[in-house]
Amino acid sequence: MVRTASTMLALGTKAPSFALSDTQKAANGKVVSNADFAGKPMLVIFLCNHCPYVKHVASEIARIAVEYQAKGVGIVGISSNDVSSHPDDGPEKMTAEAQAQGYTFPYLFDGKQEVAQAYRAACTPDFFLFDAAHRLVYRGQLDDSRPKNGLPLTGADLRAALDAVLNGKPVAEKQKPSIGCNIKWAAGREPEYFDPVGVTG
Repeated sequence: MVRTASTMLALGTKAPSFALSDTQKAANGKVVSNADFAGKPMLVIFLCNHCPYVKHVASEIARIAVEYQAKGVGIVGISSNDVSSHPDDGPEKMTAEAQAQGYTFPYLFDGKQEVAQAYRAACTPDFFLFDAAHRLVYRGQLDDSRPKNGLPLTGADLRAALDAVLNGKPVAEKQKPSIGCNIKWAAGREPEYFDPVGVTG
């Protein structure tokens, strides 16, 4: 595991397009795209099944999804890990993980890792919140809680950003990067921004 920080994509960036299979409805050939959330705020979360940082926050992600989907926010989870090296992050197990965690949002598989690269995603979890015009207004941590640091899991940072967007207020520009396991890139697909050393601490 490499402890890695979000790249902090520039605020105001237009949401990169995606069209990926929903692992929970793969039998129906269900594809979900950013166009499905046109005209509403959109939260894109890069996740995976095995990462201890994701496991630590999964329950709060599920709670936030239920609460904010009801308020009109479009939410998707995307797993981009290389399944040849991490088979537990494959589509079949993503379906079981979504059900176990109570995820109410589409959990999409980015097998070619192109969407992760378009978003400059670096870690799991990595959060990207876009306003109704799909311009980036928040990228950063869920809250200050980390595995074993003893701080309560509240989702405070992400919730504040979501509330600001829904209330038509600006999101604070001072944002702390998310920290988690590095995305597991397939050989030859490592993006130029990938730091194999990660951050220490």
